[in-house]
Amino acid sequence: MKISRLVGPGTSEIVDVADPSPGKGQVLVEVLACGVCTSDLGAWLNHDAAKPPVRLGHEIAGRVVATGREAGRWAVGDLVTGLGGDGFATLAVLDAATILPIPRGVEPALALGEPVACLEEALSRAGIGAGDRVAVTGLGFMGLGLVQLAARHAPGLLVGVDPDPARRARALALGADLVFGPDDVPERFRTGTRETEARFDLVLEATGVTPGLGTAGSLVRPFGTLCVVGYHHTGDAKMDMELWYKGATIVNGFCPDRRRMLAAMADVLDLIAARRFSYAPLITHRFGLGQVDEAFRTMRAAGPDFVKGVLVP
Repeated sequence: MKISRLVGPGTSEIVDVADPSPGKGQVLVEVLACGVCTSDLGAWLNHDAAKPPVRLGHEIAGRVVATGREAGRWAVGDLVTGLGGDGFATLAVLDAATILPIPRGVEPALALGEPVACLEEALSRAGIGAGDRVAVTGLGFMGLGLVQLAARHAPGLLVGVDPDPARRARALALGADLVFGPDDVPERFRTGTRETEARFDLVLEATGVTPGLGTAGSLVRPFGTLCVVGYHHTGDAKMDMELWYKGATIVNGFCPDRRRMLAAMADVLDLIAARRFSYAPLITHRFGLGQVDEAFRTMRAAGPDFVKGVLVP
């Protein structure tokens, strides 16, 4: 098999290694698609060349080519997606208990289970209801996915906030009612009184940067909810103390539990099968296995035509 390894800052190499064998309760899949995730960007930028190579890729969709003992519910030829790693490769071993079938007729690259399961699981804990006023701040892949997922709950108002006009246009196409740049959000959405409250019942933060977190906090109504879905591994990520004075509920959108993630993944795959969620407008760039570094460079540049990249080995 071939696998991409990170060997230095922004530098990957393709190597040939022996094909792995699935162990007890595992399956071996031919990787048909693997998403390129922003959570791996730090490793790609900063890997110490003096340390052992690192294997990346955890948003896997593929075809089962072999099964281990106690993985009998899966058969060779099944198309699956799920939770795993080392996906920037031609083959990958996955636990049989953490994969699900790709809906019939759906291209594997448009059925990556892990990334959208993260969004759905966070949303499931945010308490969204029909008629709620909902804002999504940050309209990259995560934010645009949240717009689609939130829209199915019939919010009374769904607003997107992002500085990029192209992203705002995509949000409108995917179900947002209104979109604004961070500096152009009408004042009525930031301040309010008991008589004229226009702030939001639920704000879904997907910027991953501290200024975006501040914008999100300013939009929450008293006793509303802020769900932090963005990936905040850099910066100080300070919370606006006004949230405390407003009695707001803050939901940590990260989920460390595989069972909850798999349940959310099953829900989203059902939505994909029913055509109520689509990756098609979100997967804007495709790369070969030898183009891992180009994929990360493109993601980091985040031009107006970019939402998400996927490797198709």
